[in-house]
Amino acid sequence: MAERELSVDQGREHRSAWARFWNAGSWWKALLFIAVYWGVYQLIGLGVTTLAAGLVVRDDILSTPLSVLFGVAVPILLAGLLLLLFARSLGWIRPLFARQPVEGRAWMWVAVVLVLIPIVVRLVATQWSAWSVAQVLAILFLGLCIGLTEELATRGIIVRMLRSGGYHERLVFVLSSLYFALLHAGNFVSGQDVATVAITVVYAFGFGAMMYLSLRVTGRLIWVILLHAATDPTTILATGGIDTHTAAGGASGLLSIAGLFGIAYVVLAVLAVFLVKNRSDAGRSRASTG
Repeated sequence: MAERELSVDQGREHRSAWARFWNAGSWWKALLFIAVYWGVYQLIGLGVTTLAAGLVVRDDILSTPLSVLFGVAVPILLAGLLLLLFARSLGWIRPLFARQPVEGRAWMWVAVVLVLIPIVVRLVATQWSAWSVAQVLAILFLGLCIGLTEELATRGIIVRMLRSGGYHERLVFVLSSLYFALLHAGNFVSGQDVATVAITVVYAFGFGAMMYLSLRVTGRLIWVILLHAATDPTTILATGGIDTHTAAGGASGLLSIAGLFGIAYVVLAVLAVFLVKNRSDAGRSRASTG
C-alpha cells in the first residue's frame, strides 16, 4: 500500500514538474516546442505515407480523394490530436478555447475582413468542374485539419506559453507570427525551391499576424481555426495546388485580386507591430475607459 502511494506521489511530482516547465513560458521554450512539433509531424507524415503508399499519388497529391486524405490530411490530423494531448497534460484545453484574457481593439477587425474577402473571391474564381465532389470534400476536410492543428499550435499553445512567461503582448504578436512562418520554412525539405519557400514564409508571417489579430478581436480560438480552415481549401481549389498562387484551377484575373491580399497581410502586419499595445498599456486603456 505504501509503495502504491509513493508511486502515485512520484507520478504527481513528475506531472507537476512537466507542467511547471511549460507554464514558465519563454521564447526558447516556444521555439523548442515548434521545432519538436515540426519534427514529429514530419515523422508522422513519413509513416502514414509509407503505410498508405498505394493510395498516395506523390506526383499529384490532389488527384484523388484518398491521396488528399492519406498524403496530407491524416498526418496533420494526427499531429493535431497529439497537440490536444499535450495541452490536456498541462490542463490547458479549457483556457485555450475559453474567452481570451487580452481584449482586442476595433481596428483589428480589418484583419478579419482582409482574410474573408479573398476566401469569397477564390470561391467565385474556382473552376468547380475541374474537381469531383469527393475531391472537394477531401480538400475541405484537409482545411479543417490544417486550421485546427496550426492554430492550436501557434495562436493557441504558443500564445499561451509566451503570455504565461510574462511577455508583452507586442512581442507575443511578433513571436507567434514568426514561429508560424518558420513552420512553413520546412517546405524546403519537401523539395520546393528556395524562392517559393521564401515567398511562402513571408506570406505565412503576414497571415499569422492576421490570425493573431483575429484571435484578439473575436476573443476565441475557435473563430481563428474556422477562418484558417476556410483559407487553405479555397486556395487549393482555386489554384490547383498546395502553397501555390497560379491560376491552374480558377480564373486568373480574380486570383490576381485575391493574391494582392497577401501583400496587404504583410503591410498590416508591419503596421500592427506599432499598433498592438503591450498588455500593461492595454490594461490602462481599459481602466481609463471604464
